[in-house]
Amino acid sequence: MAPARISEYLGLWQMRGPKPPKPIEGEDYYLEAGRLVFTETYHLKRGYCCNSRCRHCPYREKAPAAESVQVAVPRLKLL
Repeated sequence: MAPARISEYLGLWQMRGPKPPKPIEGEDYYLEAGRLVFTETYHLKRGYCCNSRCRHCPYREKAPAAESVQVAVPRLKLL
């Protein structure tokens, strides 16, 4: 059984929008350092982005990989 604080979190989260499907531990979410982490599977079942910057959100645009970002570094002129 999930700890009370996770149950409370799910209850508050469900009030934010349309009623999402009941999450299944291990398939739809997992616990990491006492926090609830929803999987991509659950986000797809839910059907929309909640704008909470979820780790596995399939709806928000992914940031480019660090190796593909080019940063212009100014050259210093030595006197």
